[in-house]
Amino acid sequence: MKLPIAFVLAAASMATHAGLPSSDQDFVTAAGQGGLAEVALGKLASQQGASAAVKSFGKQMVADHSKGNAGLDAAAGKAGASVPSAPSEDQQATLTRFKGLQGTEFDKAYADAMVKDHKATIELFEKEAAKGDNGPVKTFASTTLPTLKHHLQMAEDLQKQTK
Repeated sequence: MKLPIAFVLAAASMATHAGLPSSDQDFVTAAGQGGLAEVALGKLASQQGASAAVKSFGKQMVADHSKGNAGLDAAAGKAGASVPSAPSEDQQATLTRFKGLQGTEFDKAYADAMVKDHKATIELFEKEAAKGDNGPVKTFASTTLPTLKHHLQMAEDLQKQTK
């Protein structure tokens, strides 16, 4: 049985989120979940951090990633993409684990996580900036990269302080 072309086109449109290629939607999902996780961890660091440096870094992550999340929401809105409303299950588990840490143990684990997370995030954003198909989403990735690279440098400095 042949399917009507309208059905095939409708199914293809749904698969790409109203014309957004799945690779761009995957980026929006991963970037959105990551941004939400960074804000949540930053809030936790500003409350539970033992050192002033960790508390300050956490506050900076809340401010910068909240701004980044708003930028992603705007780009995704222009693209007709759906933005996640919560971190991934793995990120939720990490948040739960961090809630159980205290003092210098928290500081070291947080600094290590921020280096690891920002390296992975930069890789994600570089891929989207180079190969993304959707203009607003690709532009968001490109314009956010310098901030993420600065965060990585800050996280590496924090990591040295918490050893």
